[in-house]
Amino acid sequence: MLNEDALKQVMATMLNVDAATINEDSSMDNVPNWDSLRHMNLVLALEEEFKVSIPDEDAGNITSYKLIKLVLNDLGV
Repeated sequence: MLNEDALKQVMATMLNVDAATINEDSSMDNVPNWDSLRHMNLVLALEEEFKVSIPDEDAGNITSYKLIKLVLNDLGV
């Protein structure tokens, strides 16, 4: 079962925002600090935190909190 608090904390740390601001609607479109460089660092941090390997085709597409949750759930987290 995905620990959403841990997910929010990783996202907050990598995107340099308050974890309380991360929610179901958070995406690259509305989190100002979420640029391509931070996105790659976020993917690496997610892999480390949740002990998974995110496929390259998914790594470029997980541009929102909802999509990240979906991919992590698909990976068995």
